[in-house]
Amino acid sequence: MIAVVVGGAGFGVYAVYGGGASADAGSASDAKPVKSGPLSAAEVKSTATAFLTAWQGGDVKKAAASTNDTTAAATLLTGYGKEAYIKDVTLTAKKRSGAAVPFAVKGTVTYKGLTEPLAYESELTVVRRVKDGKPLVDWHSAVVHPELEDGDKLVTGEAGTPPVKALDRDGGELTTAKYPSLGTVLDGLREKYGKKAGGKAGVELRVIRAGSEDAEATGGSKETEADDKKAASDKNPDKTLLELSKGTPGTVRTTLSPALQETAEQQVAAKSKASAVMIKPSTGEILAVANSGHGFNTAFQGSLAPGSTMKVITASLLIDKGLASTNKEHPCPKYSTYGGWKFQNDDKFEIKGGTFKASFARSCNTAFISQAKKLSDDDLTKQAQEVFGLGKNDWAIGVPTFDGSVPVQSQAQKAASLIGQGGVRMNPLNMASVVATAKTGTFHQPYLVSPTVDDRTLAKGSRSLSSDTQAQLKELLQYTASSGTAAEAMAGLGPDFGAKTGSAEVDNQKKPNGWFTAWKGDLAAAGVVQQGGHGGETAGPIVAALLKAGS
Repeated sequence: MIAVVVGGAGFGVYAVYGGGASADAGSASDAKPVKSGPLSAAEVKSTATAFLTAWQGGDVKKAAASTNDTTAAATLLTGYGKEAYIKDVTLTAKKRSGAAVPFAVKGTVTYKGLTEPLAYESELTVVRRVKDGKPLVDWHSAVVHPELEDGDKLVTGEAGTPPVKALDRDGGELTTAKYPSLGTVLDGLREKYGKKAGGKAGVELRVIRAGSEDAEATGGSKETEADDKKAASDKNPDKTLLELSKGTPGTVRTTLSPALQETAEQQVAAKSKASAVMIKPSTGEILAVANSGHGFNTAFQGSLAPGSTMKVITASLLIDKGLASTNKEHPCPKYSTYGGWKFQNDDKFEIKGGTFKASFARSCNTAFISQAKKLSDDDLTKQAQEVFGLGKNDWAIGVPTFDGSVPVQSQAQKAASLIGQGGVRMNPLNMASVVATAKTGTFHQPYLVSPTVDDRTLAKGSRSLSSDTQAQLKELLQYTASSGTAAEAMAGLGPDFGAKTGSAEVDNQKKPNGWFTAWKGDLAAAGVVQQGGHGGETAGPIVAALLKAGS
């Protein structure tokens, strides 16, 4: 155990690992061989002790020297006192786990006569430097505070952005106490609308994200033109960690439904890593968003391979090109080879003499891979962008989003993209929008805050689905919901419904990510359960519960 405490005007250290040997003690000379192999318990303990002792004692140079990135460490640790105004720091290490050492932080934030106590938990990891084997703290900003991403900073002062009071569509207040998933959403709403909603900022300790407006105001680099500004908006929003004096919030009304939001929260809470979104296809209004992990908004900002749910877009492309038709015979062999890769179906099944509808409903991979040779490298990209509004980085929903990515690819990667693997990346918001577009025939950009609030322009697709393609696509989705891989989850929700399941293989995962996207009436929803398995069994019940709650 380490316990490093502050007393009076000086700094004292007690109960330090084995007497408190520093990270530099007993360093090898140049003539000695470079240390390698796993770190010993003594190396981990002494390195952690040296770093924490120096940090607490205000010796930034020495603390930074105990890390493998002295420049970044010195910058953030200097700002900890001079920009965040955190004083009287006490650091207490807890039981290590291998090379990781968790520790507790206590301190006081003092700014212009305002004082508040600060307490939180963090963790450091010790690694061996390649050139000489010396153990050092593996530097990341999260060592200083777990909410920090590399490049972020901690700042205390009059917040540049006033707080907001976010309301649901019925006028009720949205809080994290009631809806735990909404933390990042509320942070995003504050960042976007705080200055426009008429509030007054208070004094706060905040995480300022790299590239944010507040970071620019405190000396950060400015973003350039539209693409860079959009890239900056895709980051996590700035976050308040501690209020020293409360501001006066402005009011922002959202499109969220309190009943559906509650249902979404309940559904994802039962899984370790699940996310879900529900929207209204006819307008694009977002009715619910939830994540079982609350530190990152995977539902809006996730970038994951969508697996076979991507076949909704691919099917529309094949129908448009005359390469498939709902009730015409379509090949579904056990295997299909393209670009040097051999693709197969789940459990190597095949459908002899089956229709495209049968292949879609059973999620036959080879039925899609077999058509790759007849498609240009950019066909799928164009279909996703022009019809489904994806991958152009122009959505403006009111908070940060990732708008999907369908890059132009060739050979085997092109074939993999047709079934939602390769370079294709989506999140539940994207896939809820995809099935909503299939339902209505025209892309309606999802939004959380009405565009009339700030006169922003919503993204549009350059073309709609043809009436014939839309009719066939809806038939495919309806058949999948009634008689295909989505039937069990969608039981009792018909007849105005449609669905598609998906399972996305991910390197180093024992189980695939399970996806499910569906519509019922004027409701559309999508969900993903990471490392869950087949989408119909994992994400399907989540999406179906949302659709039932909204009926």
